[in-house]
Order: sequence, then C-alpha cells, then structure tokens
Amino acid sequence: MDNKLVLIILSVLLPPVAVFLKSGAGKDLAINIVLCLLMWLPGVAHALWLNVK
Repeated sequence: MDNKLVLIILSVLLPPVAVFLKSGAGKDLAINIVLCLLMWLPGVAHALWLNVK
C-alpha cells in the first residue's frame, strides 16, 4: 500500500493494522502489538515511525 495519508491515519486509529499493511506479519507487527497492549501511545508512535521513514 503506497498511499501514505491512509497509512498515517491508520497509524493513529489502528496502529497494528497500519504496521501490517506496511511491513507484513513479522517482528515489527509483534513489537507494535506489544506496545499497543502496554499503552496505546507508544504503539501509535512506533507505527508512525515505521510508516513515515
């Protein structure tokens, strides 16, 4: 998925979905799920970082 605006919006609303669309199922997705379970904001920051870089 190449539409960065959609990925950024998904990164804020549903961070694991945005990471999955960008990186697929792997270590990045696992890290993001753990961060979202701990607190929502670190998961959002991680998703935004992955999708913007």
